[in-house]
Amino acid sequence: MPKQNYKPNSEKMKCVIIDDEPLAVELLQDFVKKVDSLELINSFNNAIDAVSFINQNNVDLIFLDIQMPHFSGIDFLNTIEKKPLVIFTTAYSDYAVEGFNLGAVDYLVKPIPFHRFLKAVVRAQQILQPVAIQTNAENTNTPEIEQDFMFVRAEYENVKLNFADILFIEGLKDYVKIYTTDNKFTLTLISLIKLENLLSNKGFARIHRSYIINIKHVKSIQKNKVLISDKRIPISESYKSTFFEKINL
Repeated sequence: MPKQNYKPNSEKMKCVIIDDEPLAVELLQDFVKKVDSLELINSFNNAIDAVSFINQNNVDLIFLDIQMPHFSGIDFLNTIEKKPLVIFTTAYSDYAVEGFNLGAVDYLVKPIPFHRFLKAVVRAQQILQPVAIQTNAENTNTPEIEQDFMFVRAEYENVKLNFADILFIEGLKDYVKIYTTDNKFTLTLISLIKLENLLSNKGFARIHRSYIINIKHVKSIQKNKVLISDKRIPISESYKSTFFEKINL
């Protein structure tokens, strides 16, 4: 197979392979070598040996088999403390729904063709490093300027979104809908927690496992809901105290 390089970002994703089939491990190792954005830091032929390594090291992505003797990939995910991105690699398609319910980036059925492997890696890269923020921080003699916008990937282009124009953000598994003041929304592949980390100090607040809101656009607040535009958005108990503290209620 000819070498194919894909390098969407200069920073490599640190990955681990966990599979009880030696040939499957060799194939994945070969695939990883073909992708410049990946750095393989370890491989394991059983999930039990991988637990302590994952908990003690910085890992961005795991290629994880589901059906393994004694300790399955599902058991493994429920055991580890750190939760890297996961791409399931399995000979069985029966677990696809369960895999996605566990937040998997993708689900690859063996024998895995390289183009599907690459597609899954690109998706992981977009989740891990999805937002390009313009900044002057690299200009050593110029003070850093606080930017009021971000770029997100939507369809085949990078879309500029001004923070002031964002009403709220709704999480849909790996995707989010970003609703704006022009009564439109942008659908992009990114985790809600990534956006929460990016926007928390820019006037936004997480009020529900599925929602981040722009506080400046809140019209009213009820006990368990906020009103933004004509949308009533729920406030969950787990986020209520932090949200109310942020707005001095």
